[in-house]
Amino acid sequence: MRKIEHIGIAVKDLEVSNLVFEKLFGVPAYKFEEVQSEGVTTSFFMNGPNKIELLAATSPESPIAKFLEKKGEGIHHIAFDVEDIVSEINRLKGEGFIVLNEVPKKGADNKLVAFMHPKSTNGVLIELCQEIK
Repeated sequence: MRKIEHIGIAVKDLEVSNLVFEKLFGVPAYKFEEVQSEGVTTSFFMNGPNKIELLAATSPESPIAKFLEKKGEGIHHIAFDVEDIVSEINRLKGEGFIVLNEVPKKGADNKLVAFMHPKSTNGVLIELCQEIK
C-alpha cells in the first residue's frame, strides 16, 4: 500500500452534500461518476494532496443504501493506492484478512478495486485501488 488514495463518505443526497463540501473546501467537485455495478453515484473533491469521494445510493439494494440505513451518513471506507492489486489481495489473504471480492472490479475514477471486510480490519472497510492503465 503506497498511500491513502481517498476517503469515501456515504451521503443521502449527493447534490446537497456537494454544496456542503464545496463550501468546506472552497472548490467544486472535479468529477462526477455513476458506478452502476455498485449502485452509486459519486463525486470527487481535492483538498491539497487528499481526495474525498462522496457516495450516494442509486438503488435501495446498493451497499451504500444499506450502510446509510444501518449507520447513517459518514465515513464509509478508506482507500489505499496499490501498484499490483492482485498481488496485494493475495498478500492480505495470506495474512488472514477477509477479502470481499477476490477478483478486482472496475470502480470509480478509472480504478480497479477490491475490498477487505471490516470484521478483519478493526471495523474499517478498506478499499484497494489500482489505476487502470
